[in-house]
Amino acid sequence: MQNLKDKVAVVFAASGDIAGAVARSFFQHGAKVYVTARNLDAVTVLAQEIRANGGNAETAKVDALNETEIDNFLKKVVADNGKLDVVFNGIGVDYSEMGGRPLTTVATFEQFMAPMEKICGSQFLTSRVAARYMMQTQSEGTILLLTAALSRSKLPNLAGITAASAAVEGMTRVMAAEWGEHGIKVTCICTGAIMETKRISAWIDAAAKQYGIPLEQLIAQYKAFDILKANPTLKQVGETAAFLASETGVVFNSHIVDVDCGKLNIL
Repeated sequence: MQNLKDKVAVVFAASGDIAGAVARSFFQHGAKVYVTARNLDAVTVLAQEIRANGGNAETAKVDALNETEIDNFLKKVVADNGKLDVVFNGIGVDYSEMGGRPLTTVATFEQFMAPMEKICGSQFLTSRVAARYMMQTQSEGTILLLTAALSRSKLPNLAGITAASAAVEGMTRVMAAEWGEHGIKVTCICTGAIMETKRISAWIDAAAKQYGIPLEQLIAQYKAFDILKANPTLKQVGETAAFLASETGVVFNSHIVDVDCGKLNIL
């Protein structure tokens, strides 16, 4: 299906697994896709893959925490296309940026704030700049944010990223309320642990080494609250994003859309 035929879509932090999957789904549904990241080589490979499969993709080196770079890039996208239909930001944070998994009583203020600045801060910047251009061009587009199920979990030693994940969800609702009068839809995708991603694999490896727990035990803990004997795949996350950006997906405006196959411990 071509749910996004002739749409112009921008994916920030597209060097990550989730953002890459979203970019692939956008092109498969007919969109012209711009993939950006600080790592230009990574998104160049992604764009080459998309073009090799018959898609239309362009690349740019953009730091999704630098508002000037974001603005300059989106200005060019609008100048080249006359509109901006879809924006997705797949930025994430690594354990190293949080100092591992320190106790809340031990973590420094900088370690606590690192996920807030990077995750929530980047989503704030890319969303508001995109909204300005959507208003300017009357694109009535869709802005998709990304958060993690940590926002509604009770896991120790993860105060910073848990707070940042919840903040992204609250920000989603505020932005949807502000920009709805301009026809702009704002929705947040909330993923569970996607085992095939490099980030989750790295987290499991790091935790196993830090606490001396076998990998199999940690993986079992991730899956302990699964309602189904299935875990979400990268492709399913990408297809969900494409649906939410389509005309049919408008019914989910301002919502937090869980992509986790159902969890007993998540409200």
